Amino acid sequence: MTVDDAPRPAAAKPKPHHAILYGVLAGSALGLTASGLVSADVLGAADVQWIIRWITLPLGQVFLRLMFMLAVPLIFAALVTGVAELDPKALGRIGVRTLAYTAILSAIAVGLGLLLVNVIAPGTWNRAELMAQASHLKGPDIQVAERPGLGGVVQMIPTNPVAAAATGDMLGLIIFALVLGVGLAVAKGEAPRALRTTIAGLAEVSMWLIQQVMRLAPVGVAALLFGSFATLGLDLFTTIGGYVATVLAALLVHTFVVYPVFVRVLGGMGPRRFFSGSRLALTTAFATASSAATLPTTLRVAETELGLPRSVARFVLTAGASMNQNGSALFEGVTVLFLAQVYGVDLSLGQQLVIMLICVLGGIGTAGIPGATLPVIAMMLEMVDVPAQGLALILGVDRVLDMCRTTVNVAGDLAIAVAVAGRAPAGDAEAGDPAPA
Repeated sequence: MTVDDAPRPAAAKPKPHHAILYGVLAGSALGLTASGLVSADVLGAADVQWIIRWITLPLGQVFLRLMFMLAVPLIFAALVTGVAELDPKALGRIGVRTLAYTAILSAIAVGLGLLLVNVIAPGTWNRAELMAQASHLKGPDIQVAERPGLGGVVQMIPTNPVAAAATGDMLGLIIFALVLGVGLAVAKGEAPRALRTTIAGLAEVSMWLIQQVMRLAPVGVAALLFGSFATLGLDLFTTIGGYVATVLAALLVHTFVVYPVFVRVLGGMGPRRFFSGSRLALTTAFATASSAATLPTTLRVAETELGLPRSVARFVLTAGASMNQNGSALFEGVTVLFLAQVYGVDLSLGQQLVIMLICVLGGIGTAGIPGATLPVIAMMLEMVDVPAQGLALILGVDRVLDMCRTTVNVAGDLAIAVAVAGRAPAGDAEAGDPAPA
């Protein structure tokens, strides 16, 4: 055999998180190019809209709908099996830690956002231009969310778990899965064991299907971003650049300053290992803008890359997909204060503390799906007498900011899972057969 005849090694396939990033870059670049061609009268706006309507939007929606289709069965099955593998006494300790860490991180996130928006004051930069733009933009048709309270806590308990799953009531579904998991952990006999095995099988099949759908992620995210940037261009970013910069700065500080300290002190894990092991989950979160759709990838990353015990990871991460929304809570606080600045409404320290509390509570009850923060923001704007139509100012950039804050949400879920696993007694951590590090 000659040298030329020797078999050549197959070209290495790009890693999944690299492939998604390539899709992000390609979709953004093509969208901005299309926007520029329209501005230069080289391409008609109707042609771009045709491409979006008949090509890129369907591709993106197929990807997202497949992810959401599999998210509900996986969330249910993963949480049931995760809880069923825990000792009932350990479940109480892990649950308390999860809730405490969630509240602490959310409070830090909102406080950081409010501090930056007060210091930078982006709503005062181009107030006249922003007010003029808000006056002719149509305000979003958003149903105002109810204020957090005892009634809201009661409503979290579903009267019909099937209806909760069908209507996207993720907290209701999580509570039912939690109760069922406790029942399977306590009940003895052949029938409970068989049911537990069946639900575990559903979780494994859902995970496998999600992995196949993720092959479409680069194409799906490129299609979604093409539509956003081709329609938006850079004009709106320039108009509300101070607001966008404030949100991104707060998210970056929270992610790369607060989270590393948190996982090091409470979880005993180095920041480099944490972010290196979390790459695929974070890029998936950025691509889908949904904590729920990212959950299958987050679970796999937690077990295989970060080496967290399966039972702890499944409990903390499935609950965190709806309860731990650090990035969303931060975004809500910044947005309310920004719009108050635009409309010249001076909020007192007491009012800002109330907003902070609502953002923390709202983050616990916000569904992990795109756009779920807007009703909470509308409710807070109504409280402080700021016109809700001001939300129209941010709708153009909300898709991109949603992708960024969802990435922070998922990083927060993983950080809390690391902290809970690091603080769990040895018996708790071994309950679910930890995955290899």
